[in-house]
Amino acid sequence: MTNGEMNSGSDLREGLLSGSAHSPPSQVKRIGIDDMLRLHAGELGRWQLRHFVLTCAAWALEAFHTMVMIFADREPAWQCKFAGGCPPDNCGIPAASWEWVEGSAASTVSEWGLICGQRYKVGLSQSAFFAGCMVGAGVFGHLSDSFLGRKGSLTIVCILNAISGVVTSLSPTYWFYTGFRFLNGFGTGGVGLCAFVLATEPIGPSKRGVAGMSTFYFFSGGIAILAGVAYLFPTWRTLYIVSSLPSLVFVLLIIPFISESPRWYLIRRQTAKAMDIMRTIARCNGREIPPGITLKLDDEDDEENSKECSQVAESGSIIDVLRSRRTRLRLILMVGINFLCAIVYYGLTLNVVNLKTNLYLNVTLNSVAEMPAFVITAVLLDRLGRKPLGVGTMMLSGVSCSIGFFINGTGVLIKTIRMICGVIGIFGMAAMYNLLFIYTTELFPTVVRNTALGCVTQVAQLGAILAPLVVVAGQSLPFAVFGGCGIVGALLTCYLPETMNKPLYDTMTGLEDGEGKFVI
Repeated sequence: MTNGEMNSGSDLREGLLSGSAHSPPSQVKRIGIDDMLRLHAGELGRWQLRHFVLTCAAWALEAFHTMVMIFADREPAWQCKFAGGCPPDNCGIPAASWEWVEGSAASTVSEWGLICGQRYKVGLSQSAFFAGCMVGAGVFGHLSDSFLGRKGSLTIVCILNAISGVVTSLSPTYWFYTGFRFLNGFGTGGVGLCAFVLATEPIGPSKRGVAGMSTFYFFSGGIAILAGVAYLFPTWRTLYIVSSLPSLVFVLLIIPFISESPRWYLIRRQTAKAMDIMRTIARCNGREIPPGITLKLDDEDDEENSKECSQVAESGSIIDVLRSRRTRLRLILMVGINFLCAIVYYGLTLNVVNLKTNLYLNVTLNSVAEMPAFVITAVLLDRLGRKPLGVGTMMLSGVSCSIGFFINGTGVLIKTIRMICGVIGIFGMAAMYNLLFIYTTELFPTVVRNTALGCVTQVAQLGAILAPLVVVAGQSLPFAVFGGCGIVGALLTCYLPETMNKPLYDTMTGLEDGEGKFVI
């Protein structure tokens, strides 16, 4: 048992005393975190904005580690050494008769000869990274809900990413490179979910949706920055070092100014620490928490229940999610939706290497093109609700990709229409991909929130592993797969409950009691 758990009872009493120095015990009022933010501390003030920006900077780091493969594993330009006709493919000519324009150090493809019959190894190393993400999301999703916390888990994954990224640049062979990419993915899989939950949990219920939709700006911005960095550092080994060091800078210069989630402290029965954060939020926002008010979990209805629960820290696992029919159905639906969404999002994103134009410009434009989707969804999120917006964006993407499948031909007009279908498809799916983070955090209580988010993120990474295999299937078939995934995902979303303007529950009991009237 940790010291925090042994002192949990005293922490709760300390929180009561510190919050009610001028009030008799009988006058202590105990309210939930959502009510505390809404009534006293402020839902989205100066403290939350600063904390949100600092925490979400980690999303740019995730973009660095994820999208670096586009540049490190690219196939550079080549040329024939001798005068005369040069064939369009270098697979059918002697190795001594051609050379890489930028030299063999430009990418992993040029250094290890990953062309022709060895080209599958490019996809294998990329799949290894996403496999690592799948494992890491589950591991750190659980650790951030348990003893390590949100901030502790984010610190560990950033350190792991910095080390693994630098080590990857030293890979002596392809197989070492693939192994280190798996390790890099293991850390990357925990960055987004830890940062998202840590950034949004201190925000009030009416502002949480818009704030959550804003997290992907940092991811898209990170991709755009990476394109510029890759242009300045074109060799793959140098690029891995330059793109990995910011994770270490984040740990040293930003993490110390980020606060642990007050919701995590509360479920760990460290009420005094949770109240300290709430007072800091209120003070920074120019507000004040009145004496005699303290925090409670949503399953604590009376003083007797509070005393009984105060002795044990709340904890949960994926088993607890599966035991409850309500959360079990939610998890199954979210698993299916995230899987389908990831196939379409990563599939359409990776298609940028097949455009045969300026890679750096294409990646930049691709990242910028996603941002309008975040603006529109942020505006509509608290007007239409999570469920209608999710159904609409996935259906838009699915129908658009399906149209791209039925359009055949090789003319300029046909290619332009198909490109537009792809842009609309990624527009809708990028919006849904971001929305799923918000939806998942609101569907599950604090005690298992990161565990559930880690589980669905794992499945999303499985979809990311399969996406490159869909892309290499040809020009038309991928659109059929992406269209089908979008439409089926929209139908599954219809069975989810609406969570707009509903509280973030802390415990499984609180969720069951608060939403007992709903079927799911």
